[in-house]
Amino acid sequence: MHSIFANALERSANLDSLVGSIAEWVGLAIIDGRLRPGDDLNSVALSRQFKTSRTPVREALMLLEKEGLVTIPPRRRPYVTPISLREVREIYQVRAHLYILVADLIVTQASDEAIHTLWEHQARLEEAVKNNDLDAYFWSNLSFRATEAEICGNLYLQQMLSSLGLRTLHLRHHTLSYPGRMERSLKDHARLIQAYEERDSSLAQSLTRSLVLRGLASIEQAEWVNGQSERGTPAEREEESEEF
Repeated sequence: MHSIFANALERSANLDSLVGSIAEWVGLAIIDGRLRPGDDLNSVALSRQFKTSRTPVREALMLLEKEGLVTIPPRRRPYVTPISLREVREIYQVRAHLYILVADLIVTQASDEAIHTLWEHQARLEEAVKNNDLDAYFWSNLSFRATEAEICGNLYLQQMLSSLGLRTLHLRHHTLSYPGRMERSLKDHARLIQAYEERDSSLAQSLTRSLVLRGLASIEQAEWVNGQSERGTPAEREEESEEF
């Protein structure tokens, strides 16, 4: 299971492995675009796919609802939660400030050895760019960011960033396909590690803020994101009910 989901799911006690598998499949389908904002989630079809009763499916979807990825309306079929551009901007404003704090804590508190581990993630980013592998770059980038949050030494900050990031993962995945986006991101990450090594807090904060807000700018340019509200929710598109 990808670490971004593992971290989120670990916050739920007594999680059944089947529930986790279903939540992972649905979550990854949302991220890579197989499931779009507003799309129905048919619990009957999912129970058949995973050869199980609907109870684990319900639990998995409820877990994803807690993370803001799924909406479960009363007496209506669950669906992938749409996200407005306003919500995206607000989330990214918070993420930018939190990562500025992460950068400052890394510069002032992280050991040289901890900072050096970021080069391992950078090597995976370079390999992904070399192979033009968007998925590999996406997950390696998330691992880079998760490691930053870990080595900064603040557990609450780490948890906040993990939770905030889930709401926009599908948008971040989509915008990496823009021409030159991965290459620019790769260079910026290398410069950021160098700033950490040089203990240059001002530069590190500036670079990490730029990385986050450049991601927001790419999302703002994505017309399909702006058009989500036009699709409406499944409940608005049809009055089909389903016992969840």
